[in-house]
Amino acid sequence: MNKHMMAAALAVAAAIAAPAHATTVALPADGSWHEFNVDAAAPPANGTGWIDYADGSPLSFQFTIAAGTTGTLSVVDAGFAGDTFTINNFGATLGRTSSVAIGNVEGNVEFDFDAAFGNAAYSHGVFTLGAGTYDISGSLLQSVQDDIAGTDLDATNGALRLSVSSVPGPSGIALSLGGLAAVALVARRRRPNPSI
Repeated sequence: MNKHMMAAALAVAAAIAAPAHATTVALPADGSWHEFNVDAAAPPANGTGWIDYADGSPLSFQFTIAAGTTGTLSVVDAGFAGDTFTINNFGATLGRTSSVAIGNVEGNVEFDFDAAFGNAAYSHGVFTLGAGTYDISGSLLQSVQDDIAGTDLDATNGALRLSVSSVPGPSGIALSLGGLAAVALVARRRRPNPSI
């Protein structure tokens, strides 16, 4: 009997110690929206962190920004207006989406991410990122209210997108400054002389 109890205890310990399944998405730098969800009631319990709605697993987005480029990461709330998010990189806080009034389930409903990004009732954030590797995840900071239950809904969706652009090198900056100086010199020569 003790062997069976020991085997059962080891099986339980192994199940607890086993790493939880997580979904990692390679985020392309093409400016297209990629959806995430939050649902505190969806199994397996992930609280208010971003999840893959297909299986409820924790969700993160990975990408690398090459040297000589800069990235712009945009994050937006969707669904019911009034949610805000904390954005993390490798578990450390990168920032938060904008503050908005707490909404309710009878408020604005928008599933078009571009429309939500342009609507002040929905929180959004824009983060400028330097060269490096990123693992972006997030969690719900402020939730829409469920008027019937009188509690936080703790369920929503949102999206993020990444675009990358070149950073001008020292020669590009010098060329730009030289061009600006030439324009200023030409403009100065064309001005009438007030002393005549």
